[in-house]
Amino acid sequence: MSHLLAYTPLVTPLPLWNYWAWLLLPLCAAVSIVYKTIKCRFVREIPLQAATITLWIILSMIAVAAGIWLLYQIMVVWTA
Repeated sequence: MSHLLAYTPLVTPLPLWNYWAWLLLPLCAAVSIVYKTIKCRFVREIPLQAATITLWIILSMIAVAAGIWLLYQIMVVWTA
């Protein structure tokens, strides 16, 4: 609790390092909902379309992370 008392906005970052990756899920959902709200012609299409694009964004991020990890592993083996 004492670490929250020492928090100074814009100077001291909040201690989010244990779960910061989980914050990507609501970010993806919010971006998808806003994007599909602009693009869809009918309001009833928005939830399914937003869920679909959210899933695609998350899967794409996982694929990119796996690719970067694989590239890193290859580079470590080549330089060793």
